Amino acid sequence: MSKAIFITNPIFASDAWGNNHPLAISRQRSLLDFCSALGWTSSQNMAICDFASLNQLSQFHSEEYILAFQKASRDLKIDAAGRAEFSIGTLENPLFDKVFERASASVGGSILAAEIALGGKVAFHPAGGTHHGRKDKASGFCYFNDPVFAILTLLEAGLSRVLYVDIDAHHGDGVELAFKADKRVHMVSLHEENRWPNSGALKDNCAQICNLPLPKAINDSEYAILIDAICEKYVDFDAQAIVIVAGADCLKGDPLSTMALSNLGFVSAIEKLLKLAPVKIVLGGGGYNPWTVTRAWALIWGRLAGFEIPLALPPSARDVLSGLECDLIDEEDILPEWRDSIQDKGNAGEIRDEINILVGSLSKF
Repeated sequence: MSKAIFITNPIFASDAWGNNHPLAISRQRSLLDFCSALGWTSSQNMAICDFASLNQLSQFHSEEYILAFQKASRDLKIDAAGRAEFSIGTLENPLFDKVFERASASVGGSILAAEIALGGKVAFHPAGGTHHGRKDKASGFCYFNDPVFAILTLLEAGLSRVLYVDIDAHHGDGVELAFKADKRVHMVSLHEENRWPNSGALKDNCAQICNLPLPKAINDSEYAILIDAICEKYVDFDAQAIVIVAGADCLKGDPLSTMALSNLGFVSAIEKLLKLAPVKIVLGGGGYNPWTVTRAWALIWGRLAGFEIPLALPPSARDVLSGLECDLIDEEDILPEWRDSIQDKGNAGEIRDEINILVGSLSKF
């Protein structure tokens, strides 16, 4: 039996987001195709999640918002007042076929992830990680907030020490807002400074909230120092469970951030963090370069499930990468390794003063 479970649903592989949207790159379909080409998917290590019910969704989201979103998804339209109130039907959060069902499946996947993790296996839900969603509206490409439901499921199971770590390039504002008054949940967010949603400052840190706004172009060496410091800080918290939002927009080459991690540094960080708790959940998140996100999430899955990481890709896996495209990335900016291998070259570098200041800040709260 597999020690890790990959959670998915057929709806995640369907066309979505329409045209001219950063997420119109079929991330889940390419990830599944790539992992399948590597021989890393089977009935033994995959689980199909259900759609979250209206009753489940109402454990966090307002009934008014849920019903308005459901109707707008069905009608594929919403009036100006509803658009302004709920932030759906916008360029940021567009309406498209079965958008409500897709968002509900993300929540269902995070609920299932928590249940699987509580049962002793590592849960990997790459279609999760919609960390900007608010109680009563959509935000930042996130219609619901599935990480909230993973955490709620853990708390409902009786856990009293849950660690949430968000390594997406964008601050995990929605999750922070949801649990800032709940002392059972400690939250860490490493995100790029001065980037939307322009929250998560050092001044906001307290006993249960740790925000680390990162300077531009952070490298593997700098990131490793920060992750090691976080692990040292939170080892005494003795977390019973950890939920990680593994947004791949922190990788070098992503069009929506200037962060410069290799996927080796990215996966190393996740593996270190997972050692902090016995109950382990890894969700997806951002990531708008189809080559880097596909390879990084596949690399996570390969490591979690214990597969041998190939130095050379089989032709079928290279075909998946060669077939990807992205309007936000020019052909001349596509690195050869994005199409030829699963692992990046590392991106070691100097440690800037800003990083040492961030490490020092961890002892102040």
